[in-house]
Amino acid sequence: MDAAALAQLASSLFRALPGESPAGAPAPGSLQAAPSATSHASPPAKPFGVQPASNPAPPGSPLASPVGLSPNLPGTPLPQGQLPGTNLLPSNPAQVLTLVNRAPALLPHAPAGNGVPDLPFAALPGYEPRLASATDGVPQAVGAAGPAPALASHASAGDANSASPYYFVNPAFGQPGVAQPVPATPTAPADGLEALAHAATAALAPTATVPLVQPPTPAAPAAATASPEPRFYFVDVTLPNGFVTPAKPHPQGTAPTDLPQAQADRHPGFDVNAVRRDFPILAERVNGKPLVWLDNAATTHKPRQVIERIAHFYAHENSNIHRAAHTLAGRATDAYEHAREVVRRFIHAPEVSEVIFVRGTTEAINLVAKAWGGQNVGEGDEIIVSHLEHHANIVPWQQLAQAKGAKLRVIPVDEQGQIRLDEYQKLLNARTKLVAIGHVSNVLGTVVPVKDVVQLARQRGITTLVDGAQSIAHTPVDVQDIGADFFVFSGHKIFAPTGIGVLWGRREVLEAMPPWQGGGNMIADVTFEKTVFQPLPNTFEAGTGNIADAVGLGAALEYVERIGIATISRYEHALVDYGMQQLGSIPGLRLIGTVPGKASVLSFTLAGYTTDEVGQALNAEGIAVRTGHHCAQPILRRFGVETAVRPSLAFYNTFDEIDQLVTVVRRLAGQRR
Repeated sequence: MDAAALAQLASSLFRALPGESPAGAPAPGSLQAAPSATSHASPPAKPFGVQPASNPAPPGSPLASPVGLSPNLPGTPLPQGQLPGTNLLPSNPAQVLTLVNRAPALLPHAPAGNGVPDLPFAALPGYEPRLASATDGVPQAVGAAGPAPALASHASAGDANSASPYYFVNPAFGQPGVAQPVPATPTAPADGLEALAHAATAALAPTATVPLVQPPTPAAPAAATASPEPRFYFVDVTLPNGFVTPAKPHPQGTAPTDLPQAQADRHPGFDVNAVRRDFPILAERVNGKPLVWLDNAATTHKPRQVIERIAHFYAHENSNIHRAAHTLAGRATDAYEHAREVVRRFIHAPEVSEVIFVRGTTEAINLVAKAWGGQNVGEGDEIIVSHLEHHANIVPWQQLAQAKGAKLRVIPVDEQGQIRLDEYQKLLNARTKLVAIGHVSNVLGTVVPVKDVVQLARQRGITTLVDGAQSIAHTPVDVQDIGADFFVFSGHKIFAPTGIGVLWGRREVLEAMPPWQGGGNMIADVTFEKTVFQPLPNTFEAGTGNIADAVGLGAALEYVERIGIATISRYEHALVDYGMQQLGSIPGLRLIGTVPGKASVLSFTLAGYTTDEVGQALNAEGIAVRTGHHCAQPILRRFGVETAVRPSLAFYNTFDEIDQLVTVVRRLAGQRR
């Protein structure tokens, strides 16, 4: 079909409203243009090919517009919309000032609901300005008489929007629905070009429930039966370890016999991917690879709920607390004390006044060593710790012992890394004043039976402290059930900011302790002769505290509460079991700490490599682990090493991330066999 025929078809297509058959319609070959969107009226239509200028100007006049050349019609020789800028050229010698009517149509438009590209008819000849409304896709106003009868026959019964003859203003357009049979179209004229034009126009007739394009419906197979079980190609996949999901026969025909027990919990009771979306930093890339954060024993990342809560504090509540009568002081005090109540609830403390905010676990232990220890430990007394302890639960007691002439005694551990309760009982005697024990080892992941340790000490009237820095984020904590006199932890180990932590203590023990620091916020009355201190908890919170980060700690604990610490614990134990099984299968790798039921930590060494070399190789793949002595040199030396590689887990880690870790370590092991 030549260009003249296409142009004539386009003119017939756009000359009238869709489906309209007005009386006195022009005969074939005589075309009537639609009214222009501009305010001026168009001249009467002429036979095709005789399209005069709307306002001719003498040649050479500054008002004359450039005109292109074409084989068979006036206008630009380039199809409009095909090359950048060509739609700015006029298609006939119109007055330059009238070209401004194009400006609205040249603005960017949103894609149509049916996915057709922006301005789909721009490639057709634009008989500007009189047919700009048709070529630009902007409908003309519909007369008050309503749609033509032919259009009304296509409207759905009772559809309030069916009065419009345009599919794209019907609310149902672009929405999924059930296709209905296409209604019969009126008989088209016999003339070839007019028949094509009529068919094209009928395609635009408004039918709310009929797709613009009706694909052929294939005949259903004679013996086809509907399967009650869905089959999707994107879930019938083989995992890297060879297992197939969803559950079905093994692709090789034999079921694996070495399925680790942890695999049964690969799909836990909470959505780990939804949790991960709450932690913005997990979207980071390191060395071009997605970040795999396996350094949670050092510090955990912060969910957006905590980040936003701290930002809100500084934007709307920032003030010092407890003093001043203004509004922001009240807001800040309320937020700070609410966080204290959240901590009490989280660790199941009996009274909120027993919760003391400090900078972290280290400061909490030092507070007890200075305030309680300075008053209750004397020469010849003994303090018991275990071989598993972090330096923060060793050094303050060493300093106290040296200052008081006391002695530090150590509970040994077995080959798996668990403390020996039988040896512990032998250490207890009349000179023992304090037992300070870690709940979970930061190097081995050992979960210490602290309840048994505390019970044995309390039977002898010995004061006890439990270091919960590594347990608070991984296992439920009930300080009343544990029975210790002190429980301490850091906020940054449980998705809260750094620089904030908690000391919980029994009221009677705390009230018997002198303040360990003096200053503002902890005094009731001061004279040069005497100071009266405020009651708990202010007694031990001298000066301006870390108010905003205490509020952030409260938000972090509330976030964990919503998920459920018991749910987190079950999921993480499955991760640890899987990681131990996978790492243990690598030749030359030695796991440090293999006690059953361990939490969070997967420490190891690899033959032929320093721990730094392993850490650097993992970092090159975007995997973050800790290497070194982990501030716990005594327990590493107990196992004959000075340093170890320490991947450590949190509830936002996945089995796939463990697989990535194992893949890199296995490759390293294979390179130096």
